[in-house]
Amino acid sequence: MKTFLLYLATAFAEIAGCYLPWLWLRQGGSAWLLLPAALCLAAFAWLLTLHEAASGRVYAAYGGVYIGAAILWLWMVDGVRPTAWDIGGAAVTLAGMGLIAFQPR
Repeated sequence: MKTFLLYLATAFAEIAGCYLPWLWLRQGGSAWLLLPAALCLAAFAWLLTLHEAASGRVYAAYGGVYIGAAILWLWMVDGVRPTAWDIGGAAVTLAGMGLIAFQPR
């Protein structure tokens, strides 16, 4: 559970770090949004270093969690209800993440 929560925190740091500049550029937000965006991206990079697995394995497993987190962001922040296809795709990638991250050592 600790590993999954760390992946989830990593994903949300990256998504927020990319979403805030998008708000600035596409939605007319304040340039001040770039400061928390930079902090989120720095947190994302730091959080990646906290994972115990080799970096390639971390990035591979992280991809599955990122997709699931992005679907949650779509729903919670953008207000777009995920389709069954969105949920199914996220479930498949999370299953792949589990195979990669929790393999016997």
